[in-house]
Amino acid sequence: MGRSGTGSADRARDGNRVPRAWAARHHPGVNDTSDTSGVSGASEASKRSERRRAAHRAARRVLTRPGYLATVRERLALLQETAPDVYDLDERADVYGSGIVEALEERVAGLLGKEAAAFFPTGTMAQQVALRCWAGRTGNPTVALHALAHPEVHERNAFGVVSGLRTVRVTSEPRLPTADEVRGFEEPFGALMLELPLREAGFVLPSWEELQEVVGAARGRDAVVHFDGARLWETTTHFGRPLEEIADLADSVYVSFYKSLDGFGGAALAGPATLVEEAKAWRHRYGGQVYQQFPTVLSAFAGLERELPRLPEYVAHARVVADALREGFAAAGLPWARIHPGRPHTHEFQVWLPYDSAVLAEAAVRQGEETGTLLFAHAWDRQGPGLSVTEVDVRAAGLEWSAEDVRAAVADFVGLVREEAAEVEAAEARTGEERTCS
Repeated sequence: MGRSGTGSADRARDGNRVPRAWAARHHPGVNDTSDTSGVSGASEASKRSERRRAAHRAARRVLTRPGYLATVRERLALLQETAPDVYDLDERADVYGSGIVEALEERVAGLLGKEAAAFFPTGTMAQQVALRCWAGRTGNPTVALHALAHPEVHERNAFGVVSGLRTVRVTSEPRLPTADEVRGFEEPFGALMLELPLREAGFVLPSWEELQEVVGAARGRDAVVHFDGARLWETTTHFGRPLEEIADLADSVYVSFYKSLDGFGGAALAGPATLVEEAKAWRHRYGGQVYQQFPTVLSAFAGLERELPRLPEYVAHARVVADALREGFAAAGLPWARIHPGRPHTHEFQVWLPYDSAVLAEAAVRQGEETGTLLFAHAWDRQGPGLSVTEVDVRAAGLEWSAEDVRAAVADFVGLVREEAAEVEAAEARTGEERTCS
């Protein structure tokens, strides 16, 4: 593997690399969020996103190989390999939530220590239904949550537009709400919704003691507590508690089957049997009573069997990777770099670097194309002038990386970043000269 400071020509001669022009031709432009200006900039970002995905599929070394990048054939082959070990395939297929769907619901309820669970096609639907049902019980449709919570950022105000709920933001700080903030909030609310972990803040979690205090503060205000646990599966290492004990703090819990477990999709809502029965009625009204769902449910069973037991291992290695990234950036002399959280709470975390997102995105793609090693597989988002952030996800493929492998990949990446930054600076200088001459 090359190191920072290695020139483009040298990289082209390296047996592990291919010329940049070849890479551009063979990985032509899917939706990078790098900073762009105007139509041409957006087009470049789209092409880069296509190249990034192609590089991710082709790379020999990555930190994660998410299922959504696989082909239909590959996804079906993996499911066919696992399915006989997780469910009796000679059982009758499901119809409107029967059979295998009910088996999964029972399995999830047991894992979370709840009376019952209901399978939903999406988490967006599951949480709207849960909180709508709680609003009917409490008589208060106000849901207190974090400003960075998924419904506030990614669901187009669905709580209010579709479900007649009203949201209030307990805090916008990049951490979970505190007990004092919940206790002292200036207006009543019927439910407190906690996203565990809080993705947009860096997949962060409170301490176990802090979580207990927050839940107690909500209960002290006669509010129910609902966990947005899309990634709750990942939290056991940080809390040092089994899933059942974590979920026991909440009145209801939603979990996803594709975020941590790499299933085809789907979600579950777990809680009291009476709540779940009502939720199933609303699931039908919301259009979630799907005729047959056995492929998605089988993939959920496969994820519970294959991925759930490995999540603590992924979390432990993510901390090794995070330390090595920090050491690599320091050794490369980068003036400012941040790993957040410093010690990851789950197997996912953020990396912040002092460069324009387009520079970082191009360097990341080039590293994958030219070396077969893709260190940063996710998009880079602009967070301010010359400041960008990306997410790092460490799973089975990442377990193959040693700390030295990570440090070497960082050195190579920083070299590419400096090349890209120099090219941008030179182009801006030429543009400035042309404007002066004109």
